[in-house]
Amino acid sequence: MKLTIKDIARLAGVSTTTVSKIINNKHDSISKDTTEKVIKIMKDNNYVPSTIARSLVTKKTKTIGLIIPDIVNPFFPELARGAEDKANKEGYNLIICNTDEDIQKEDRYVAMLVEKMVDGIIFTASSQRVDDFKLLKNANIPIVLVDRDVKGSHISSKITVDNFMGAYEGTKHLIEQGYKKIIFITGSLKNKTSLDRLNGYKKALDEHNIKFSYENVIEGSYKSEWGYNAVNFILKQNKNFDALFCGNDLIAIGAIKALKENDIKIPQDVGVLGFDDIYISRIIDPQLTTIKQPIYEMGYKSVQTLIDILEKKSKKVKDIVLVPKLVIRSSTVKG
Repeated sequence: MKLTIKDIARLAGVSTTTVSKIINNKHDSISKDTTEKVIKIMKDNNYVPSTIARSLVTKKTKTIGLIIPDIVNPFFPELARGAEDKANKEGYNLIICNTDEDIQKEDRYVAMLVEKMVDGIIFTASSQRVDDFKLLKNANIPIVLVDRDVKGSHISSKITVDNFMGAYEGTKHLIEQGYKKIIFITGSLKNKTSLDRLNGYKKALDEHNIKFSYENVIEGSYKSEWGYNAVNFILKQNKNFDALFCGNDLIAIGAIKALKENDIKIPQDVGVLGFDDIYISRIIDPQLTTIKQPIYEMGYKSVQTLIDILEKKSKKVKDIVLVPKLVIRSSTVKG
């Protein structure tokens, strides 16, 4: 028969309030002997406190929601791993929700997490998301955005990378390698992340007196299928190009496949640059030059930031902008 908190109190000869305080680590006013006695009884009887009952007392569930847009993209499992490692280290549980870049699914997950009384939510928004999260506005829990930036007065903090600088450095590298006709294949330009990368690309072109044209910006999704289809579209349009700057590594991988099928040599005929540095970029042929994001660190810091907010009971903390790094491999180096 499973013991209740009342049974523990009876066996220890104390009140249920005393047992509750010990369970919830609020026993500063209780003697050491009494505390040890109650803990021993719980251990001897394999008593496991109810997390629901505990949350009603502490107003905390020790649970965090993580909403990501695409579990198939290797970027997000690595981010989730960083978040999970930090959450586990701090004694928190993590509920991972995959939205498939679907805004309606995103909203349903938000409602579900709020209903489950999570202590806070870490959020990577869909690339189609342009407005702030109305459902989160009245949730009364801290929200930390990670990777993709969305405006919202109720957002507690943001963990992002300098996408502008990453795109600028990557495009500059292509130009320095002798590429002049660079097409930018991107996901949706509705979000700030994509726009920052576009502006970094434009800045590098401008500094090297290369005329920018929106005809060289091919907008779609952050999937390998899009990279493949985009290259075939470019070839059918007979566009004159010698390099591709891809909005993420998945797009670049699809682009490389299409270039190979059309007997276009990489990097001799066309250089290919990605963004993210997912693990596949190191093992494809040719190895992909890319802008490395500190993906694991982003996930880890997002949980760290959220817990800081929860424990300090601050509504907002300083946003964190991490620095990306150009990783040069054989997809852009002709020599």
